[in-house]
Amino acid sequence: MVSRAAIGVFDSGLGGLSVVRQLRHDLPNERVLYFGDSANAPYGRKTPEQVRELSFGIVERFVRQGVKAVVIACNTATSAAVDALREAYDIPIIGMEPALKPACDRGHGTAQRIIVAATPLTLHEPKFKRLMTRFSDQHTIFSQPCPDLVEILEHGQLEDRDRVMRTLHGYLDQYDLDAIDSVVLGCTHFPFFRSYFRELLPETTAIIDGNAGTVRHLQVVLESLGKLAPEDATGSAELHNSDPSERVAALERSLLER
Repeated sequence: MVSRAAIGVFDSGLGGLSVVRQLRHDLPNERVLYFGDSANAPYGRKTPEQVRELSFGIVERFVRQGVKAVVIACNTATSAAVDALREAYDIPIIGMEPALKPACDRGHGTAQRIIVAATPLTLHEPKFKRLMTRFSDQHTIFSQPCPDLVEILEHGQLEDRDRVMRTLHGYLDQYDLDAIDSVVLGCTHFPFFRSYFRELLPETTAIIDGNAGTVRHLQVVLESLGKLAPEDATGSAELHNSDPSERVAALERSLLER
């Protein structure tokens, strides 16, 4: 069995395009419908109730479009809404969480020192606190809110090196970075800043995001349901945004092809 239906992917804005890029690379036969909610970004500064309401509106839109699965390409929306969405809909809802387990596993039993960079809401939600509890006995984990990175990307300022580096220094200079084993990019906006993180961090510090693992999980779920696209299908990505401006549309296109 196969399915030519599309996969719905959404985010609070433009960050989820990093997941769409991974999906296009790993599952090139799939059709993707992307919805960025830039008009309501950033989710990381909203209440969980607000994020759930926005997430339900987007998923309902996807369901009307006949998608075969939804990827919440947003750690914040996953934290606030994934359980309720799974209860409400009978299609697979794939969420994301900061890739803390892969960061811990890198030590092969040796205690790790890890910074989790994410939005304030992701770090304060019970879902992440439960994840922290699983690993904090053996590892030293620092939670670092980085809300300004989301706004830099949403405002098209990714190429403003001075502002980006000044922002990163403001977040990370408090740590002894030579003693940090990994930095987890716990927001889908943050992989677009990977080269900046790499410039600031020691060569021995790993930079880890959850995009590849999320797409692998999606592939396993679709395969188990017989809903992967046929091998002769031509994949595509259709982009939509709650902010209809040409500025946002141009940003989406440039980030997808970056």
